[in-house]
Amino acid sequence: MYAIVDIAGQQFKVEKNTKLFVHRLEGEEGAELSFPEVLLLDQDGSISVGTPHVSGAVVTAKILNHLKGDKVLVFKKKRRKGYQKLNGHRQYLTEIQIENISI
Repeated sequence: MYAIVDIAGQQFKVEKNTKLFVHRLEGEEGAELSFPEVLLLDQDGSISVGTPHVSGAVVTAKILNHLKGDKVLVFKKKRRKGYQKLNGHRQYLTEIQIENISI
């Protein structure tokens, strides 16, 4: 059984006991979250596609920890002009574990 779910504006394919890194979510570590925006649900080969969401389907997850992702460097340059600019950032992430997919 798996589901396609919308979490923080992004779509993820989730199964039970999978761990995901998503954009920072509100909540303390160890808190339970529920995501009712299930877009697709597969139950042993029978697929339910939502319009836009599958009614009654909910994915529950648990927050494991909050962290920062790897550093991303952004380098801008214009040739022959002497212009160089280096910026970077680290994305704020939340690690979650999918507890249950219910209908």
